Parts: sequence; C-alpha cells; structure tokens
Amino acid sequence: MEARLDTFANPVATGFLKHLIAAGRSLGDSPLSPTVRELVEVRASQINGCGFCVDMHTKEAERAGETATRLHLVAVWREATVFTDAERAALDLAEHGTRTADGAGVPDAVWDEAAKHFDEDALAALVGAISVINAFNRLNVITRQPAGGYRPGMFG
Repeated sequence: MEARLDTFANPVATGFLKHLIAAGRSLGDSPLSPTVRELVEVRASQINGCGFCVDMHTKEAERAGETATRLHLVAVWREATVFTDAERAALDLAEHGTRTADGAGVPDAVWDEAAKHFDEDALAALVGAISVINAFNRLNVITRQPAGGYRPGMFG
C-alpha cells in the first residue's frame, strides 16, 4: 500500500503533525501510566482501523515492557483476565470515546468507573490521550499510511 499523501514532506501536513505530536507529548509527564496510555492507543487504533498506529503503539508498548500476551488480548479485553480493573475502565472509556458516531457517547457509568481508578489529572490525561490518538488515526486512515515499518523510538 502506498500513502496518498506524504505527511512528513507536505508543509501543511507537517505543520499540523507538529502540533498533534506536541499535544501527545504534553501528556508524557502526566500521572497516567505509560502502560494504560499505550493500551488505550492500541485499542482506539484497532477500532478505527489505523494499521500505522496499531503497529506503532504495540511496538512502543513492547519497548516499555508490555507483554505480547496482553497486547494480543487488547482487542478482546472484555473477555481477557490479564487486565487490571483500572486498565479495563480506561479501555472502556477509550472504546466509548472512540465510537461517538454510534450515538451513545460516553455513558455516566463508564465515566464513573474510570473516575474510581484515576484522579482528575489522570482522567484529563486519559481523555487527552484518547482524543489525540483518534486525531492521528483519522489522519493516517484518510491518507492511507502503511503499517509495518515503524521502529520503536522512531519519532523521539
């Protein structure tokens, strides 16, 4: 597959990407654990069919110490026994926050469960991570960015 647009060569796309990347990096010092962040980024990317981001975030999660078993089970996290209650709440919030077009939005019960496990700052970071990955997913799906060539640490 070939990309429709080289987002790293086009000056308009590059300017937009610079701000998206900065938004994502701003969450790096938040109280949200890197593990939870990578899990929700993988799950949102799976839902959105963004191969580039699934490739990137599974590799980054492995680099951060995540196991292959858990990464393989992200797509079926509801049936898997390998996730903590906090991770499950984050994945549920990510799914509802990603599937807003389905009309349900984020039910209070989903938010309340996440709020049991994350303080306000971590919740803000979780919402930010879900929002940023959805923006990246849409950019990459629209421009058909190919998957498979990402190397951990490639973008810093």
